[in-house]
Amino acid sequence: MSLNSSITGDAEPIEDAVPAVSTSTRTVPHKPINRSNNGYRARARLTKTVLSITAVIVFVCSVFPVYWMVSTSLKPNRDIVSPTPSFFPGEPTIRAYLTVLFEPARPDRGNFPTSFMVSIAVTLLTLAICLVFAFLGALAVSRFRFKGRRQFVIAILIVQMIPGEAMMFTIFGMIDSWQALNTIIGLTIVYLSGVLPFTIWTLRGFVAGVPADLEEAAMIDGCSRSQAFWRITFPLLAPGLVSTGIFAFIQAWNEFTMANIIMQRPDAFTLPIWLRTFQQATQATDWAAIMAGSTLLAIPVMIFFLIVQGRMTGGLVSGAVKG
Repeated sequence: MSLNSSITGDAEPIEDAVPAVSTSTRTVPHKPINRSNNGYRARARLTKTVLSITAVIVFVCSVFPVYWMVSTSLKPNRDIVSPTPSFFPGEPTIRAYLTVLFEPARPDRGNFPTSFMVSIAVTLLTLAICLVFAFLGALAVSRFRFKGRRQFVIAILIVQMIPGEAMMFTIFGMIDSWQALNTIIGLTIVYLSGVLPFTIWTLRGFVAGVPADLEEAAMIDGCSRSQAFWRITFPLLAPGLVSTGIFAFIQAWNEFTMANIIMQRPDAFTLPIWLRTFQQATQATDWAAIMAGSTLLAIPVMIFFLIVQGRMTGGLVSGAVKG
């Protein structure tokens, strides 16, 4: 074999020696669709939609009576007694509010300013005394062990189970024997007997929820027992005091039955009793005045809640101990 033939003729082509590269595209397998996740998301969206609709319905049902009360107070009497209800006052008027606020005192009714002052005095006095005694009672049953502690807690529960109407005549006789009828002090004592047991029981849960170790840690850091309580424990109990204070305020402000028994003179009427005098058997009922009085009756409760709700939420994060 010649040198030329070995170089040219018998040698394999270079391109045949190089393996062919496939130009086809590799098929990537598709990830299977997780249908269970899609079903879960659909159910979650459906549940959220149902809950949102339910919340809107509950909100409307709760707000509508308040709206109807305010709307009725702005309507003239002919629209109120009309067989066709109107959801909006066609000709708004504040005549009912002027009647309620500036009507002169009558022998059978009194007037709004006098009844308002009586209600404010009784409610604030009940609230202050109730919070002080309930706070001390809750501390006693939660922080200390003494003889008769269990019996005291059971007595609180039993008192709450007895309706106030069942003791109506007994309470009237007791207040009458003390010559406290038609007095703010007498009605305050009656209110305290109904509000105090529940307030003690509610505050007991708040006090028991605050660990006593916080006070011990503060005492190790150099605080006295009273300083540890007022600086550490008391701020943590502020939400409980506000919550029970709201309950005591609302119950004393809106109470009707016992006030109707204890306060018999028109100049001693509370606002719920004064409001009842607008409905009489021998005269046409002034529904606009009743609704206007009901609106004015609800305003102090809303103002009180707006004042204390900031302290209620702020107390949840106060009282922290430095680490």
